[in-house]
Amino acid sequence: MEFNVKKLASDAGVFFSRAMQFTEEKLGQAEKTELDAHFENLLARADCTKNWTEKILRQTEVLLQPNPSARVEEFLYEKLDRKVPSRVTNGELLAQYMTEAANDFGPGTPYGKTLIKVGETQRRLGAAEREFIRSASISFLTPLRNFLEGDWRTISKERRILQNRRLDLDACKARLKKAKAAEAKAAAVPDFQETRPRNYVLSASASALWSDEVEKAEHELRLTQTEFDRQAEVTRLLLEGISSTHVNHLRCLHEFVESQTNYYAQCYQFMLDLQKQLGGFSGTFVGNAESASPAAATSSPAVAAATLPAVPTIPVVPTIVGVPNTVAEGVLNPNEVKPPASGTRRARVLYDYEAADSTELALLADEMITVYSLPGMDPDWLIGERGNQKGKVPVTYLELLS
Repeated sequence: MEFNVKKLASDAGVFFSRAMQFTEEKLGQAEKTELDAHFENLLARADCTKNWTEKILRQTEVLLQPNPSARVEEFLYEKLDRKVPSRVTNGELLAQYMTEAANDFGPGTPYGKTLIKVGETQRRLGAAEREFIRSASISFLTPLRNFLEGDWRTISKERRILQNRRLDLDACKARLKKAKAAEAKAAAVPDFQETRPRNYVLSASASALWSDEVEKAEHELRLTQTEFDRQAEVTRLLLEGISSTHVNHLRCLHEFVESQTNYYAQCYQFMLDLQKQLGGFSGTFVGNAESASPAAATSSPAVAAATLPAVPTIPVVPTIVGVPNTVAEGVLNPNEVKPPASGTRRARVLYDYEAADSTELALLADEMITVYSLPGMDPDWLIGERGNQKGKVPVTYLELLS
């Protein structure tokens, strides 16, 4: 118990000494040991790395999981060292709703078929999002979090120790300075012409005491200086390790960009496939709608304006003068198709399109082609020409120009 009391008293003395030294430095009443410029640059670089890593980490978490309550839940599970429960993505939930709606409306109806197709694509998008979040968490978030919770905590701890060592060093310097000033004052007081010997003896005794105090302060200063230099070297090595941290984070950043690129490429391909599927049988849905409600079809000029109105379309035409029977029957022979005298327009291709067969024209995004409509054609398709090449092209892939 006695040992603990002594240690407590010693720690309290050190604490008050450091607090006094820190306060006097802030008030400008004490000198402060300055670190070299290179060391100060390392400290500033480390602080900058820590601050930006925290911001990037938090914003990446927001990007991957926009729901704040879900982020808090994941954080609590991590702190409790428990596995985060599996959570469906928004795309997967939307796919579930669409599939259930299709079953209610009838999976054989045009609307039901479309819901099933779109729902399947949404499910694939949700699965791709889940994989992207998992990959980004492992390759990017985890290294950033490990730096903040591991290396940075070690650096912060050693910096606090260095700060305490510096305060102890400056306090020893201050004590030595005071002891030397008192010793010089005591040495100047004795007067050999003094008629009262007692005063001379007291002055000589005080000078000897202050001389011992100076030697003790110098010894403490040497020890404190050694501890400060050792701690400064340890801290310097840790701070210089920030460069390797940057290299590691750079590699993680490349992996994050790669996983994000793969994710968006998958999403783009999924949506292109869905668009082709919808374009493949959307004409059937339009035909069914027209046969079920002819009045609505004839009274909607907006639908007719979506395609080229130069040549009127006819639902069923056994034989059309000037147009081969193969076109009227729905089978296009590009060699037999001739553009109408009027009604051709220029169009810009919005997306790449791969021709399904020889009757279709493959498209490249942003290219310009000439398009026109023929009697009896599906309103969702046009005839496209590019030089000597011609074939059917889907309207949804085009931007018609005036």
